[in-house]
Amino acid sequence: MGSSSFLSPSPYDTAWLAMIPDCNQQDRSMFEGCLNWVLHNQNEEGFWGDYDHDEHQMSDRVECLASTLVCMSVLKKWHVGSSLIEKGLKFIHENAELLLSRKKHGKFPRWITIIMPGVVDLARAVGLEVIFPESTEHAIADLFRNRQRILRRQFYFFPSLLVENYHMEDLVDKNQCYPLLSYLEALPPTYKISNETILKHQDSDGSLFQSPSATSSAYLATGNEECLAYLQSLASNCASNGVPSLYIVDEELTKLSMVYQLVRLGLTEHFDQEKDEILAQIYRNYMHQKPITKSIHSIGVNLYKDCLVFWLLRMHGYSVSPSSFCWFLDREEVRDHIEKHYEYYSSVLLNVYRASSLMLPDEHQLEKARTFSKKFLEKILSGGTRDESFISSSHRRMIEHELGLPWMARLDHLEHRMWLEEKDACVLWMGKFSSHRPSLVHNQDIMQLAVQNFVLRQSVYRMELDVVKGWSEKTGLSKMGFGREKTVYSYFAVASSISLPCNSDVRVMVAKSAIIITVADDFFDMEGSLEDLEKLTNAVQRWDGEGLRGHAKTLFEALDDIVADFRVKCFKQSGKDIKKNLQHIWGETFHSWLMEAKWSRSGGAPVTPEYLDVGIMSIAAHILVLPSSCLVSPTTPLHHLWSNPYQPITKLLMVITRLLNDIQSYSKEEKQGKLNFVLLYLRENPEANIEDSIKFVQLLLDQLKKEFLQQVLNGLCNLPEPSRRLHLGCLKVFHMFFNSSNRFDSDTDMLHDIQKALVVPPQVPKLKPLRPLPEQPGSKPRVLVTKSLSGKFGLKCFPGKSFIGYRMSNQTGPVNRWEKMYKSSSFKLYFA
Repeated sequence: MGSSSFLSPSPYDTAWLAMIPDCNQQDRSMFEGCLNWVLHNQNEEGFWGDYDHDEHQMSDRVECLASTLVCMSVLKKWHVGSSLIEKGLKFIHENAELLLSRKKHGKFPRWITIIMPGVVDLARAVGLEVIFPESTEHAIADLFRNRQRILRRQFYFFPSLLVENYHMEDLVDKNQCYPLLSYLEALPPTYKISNETILKHQDSDGSLFQSPSATSSAYLATGNEECLAYLQSLASNCASNGVPSLYIVDEELTKLSMVYQLVRLGLTEHFDQEKDEILAQIYRNYMHQKPITKSIHSIGVNLYKDCLVFWLLRMHGYSVSPSSFCWFLDREEVRDHIEKHYEYYSSVLLNVYRASSLMLPDEHQLEKARTFSKKFLEKILSGGTRDESFISSSHRRMIEHELGLPWMARLDHLEHRMWLEEKDACVLWMGKFSSHRPSLVHNQDIMQLAVQNFVLRQSVYRMELDVVKGWSEKTGLSKMGFGREKTVYSYFAVASSISLPCNSDVRVMVAKSAIIITVADDFFDMEGSLEDLEKLTNAVQRWDGEGLRGHAKTLFEALDDIVADFRVKCFKQSGKDIKKNLQHIWGETFHSWLMEAKWSRSGGAPVTPEYLDVGIMSIAAHILVLPSSCLVSPTTPLHHLWSNPYQPITKLLMVITRLLNDIQSYSKEEKQGKLNFVLLYLRENPEANIEDSIKFVQLLLDQLKKEFLQQVLNGLCNLPEPSRRLHLGCLKVFHMFFNSSNRFDSDTDMLHDIQKALVVPPQVPKLKPLRPLPEQPGSKPRVLVTKSLSGKFGLKCFPGKSFIGYRMSNQTGPVNRWEKMYKSSSFKLYFA
């Protein structure tokens, strides 16, 4: 994959390259590959570009309309693709009203106001007779009128001064993220721009604002060899011949984005070696890179890449500093630029916020970056954008998801599905009139593999769920007649939390353990007498169920079955006998349940340290991760996996899961007379209220989660990575269940997620045909002569040119760039 193909092809920019005539054969395109791409990439419905009718996005609609007009114009210019032109004209006639509808507050965004009249001008220049519905007359008139206001702004105060310096400020206005000059190809020939002005703003790579379309126009106007070299390099590096809207020469960024996309789609299991090699090389480059001053014009690409480097390296255990992407906080002009144009950088800000989720203790830079990005993302969601055309509904959903659900409360399997289903899941940053997207988004092979992989997982998960349900029924746990029946919940959470594609045993055994924990916890809370509870606890601690009856006997026999199964599986894989370890860990957990039952029934209240000593055992998170660690890391010595006392990562998991449970369950447990850390803190601090207690626990959780993440990602403990990932997966499950409410106790809250995870195939977005507007009976085409538009919109203020059939001239600048492309032709706008 060439570097330039990192971004998806842009029909608009590709067509503009195809406009350029060959220096030696003026009747042929210099970039015939681009012309061929246009010929072979019209959608079935007749348009070029991307458009999803169901999303109703203005940016997509106008991009589609502009791209279609430009592509038809280049085909008309070179006298090819007449059938494609007819198809495109029909599409525009049938859909123009829909495409030009829904402008915000009665106004079109600035970029649409500049682009659309330009492409209509372009169609006129090659002699295309574009038929617009009569209903769009006012919208098109508004576009031309508003463009004129933008272009003649400087004449209001100095009508007699057409001087270069004043003219320049408007062309390259620092208050605009994309100044007028970056839209050079769309500016009318009557808008005088000298060659010197164009070349003064040429980038070091030969481009004009790194825009292929603007650079094509600049080359046609100036004949500048550096512009040509840029365009030739761009075209030669695009294997498909379709050029992107931004030429990024960065192989490392291409590889990074590829790995990121594979991670987010849940496909890394198929490319582990390639992923590891790429990340190792990226880290070597990171360690040896020298500080460089990053241009304000490349904020989007630089910040996107730096966030990606940080997120991927930290997620895969590399030591990386937050300063690698937080540099923008220390550069006032960059920070001010982002604040001023935050809509353009919404996706970049989203990536900053994502990266800040991997915060470790004392990383104050990440705190600042998180606060900064969150401020503007919330502003976008609250409707505070000056141009909503930049924010698609899909992108808005991604922002809502990121801000609304903590990273630690998300299940990997469902995240993979969302990444598949959301059209703008990996939108990069906003270009001058469309969002940049990585070409991998449009790679049908990768998307098809991701869908097949997800559906295959679903089928495997359903089979495993049947096994777990059969075991639950066989042991009698699903028919106890009291408490919570959470067989499906338990398996769903385990399977969805973290990807362990080849280890069905782990998922099944952990789910079975979770079912026993749930039933036993309910037995101790609500069903068994204190005598029954003491007998069962003693039986588990000596591992002898003789004398047990009823529910206690059922629980012990199910527990004995799972311990025996775990023992056999572990011994077969690693030669380790973990029988005593299993019996001990279950014994101490049953003892903790007994202690809590005694506290609850006696009305006694331990101090918070004593409560936590028991509570971190009774939450039973360690039971879910320690035995399964022996299965996922069979070659690691048992004393490393299962140390006594427990390793810090396990202790942190136990404390965090207990506090997560308590902060969402205190109300219910207060009514039941049970103990809870939130309630104990309130009792020990009489001056505090319940909100103070909750806030204290939340602050404590924030710090503990950072310490836990440090153990998982920085490898401070000597557990192997699979075991650390099990710990992380377990925490994600608890965080998901107890994020904003107690979802585990609800019978309905999880059903939708369970269906999406196990049953319903992912709905991958597809481009759908636009529905033509119903024809109005009896309507007849009405011709609107464009010379009347000329006078109506005051275009005569540009001396020496008429809006329609401009006179041939020897003057340099955009007039020449148009005359080099087209012959003078008559033009009419049709409204039907």
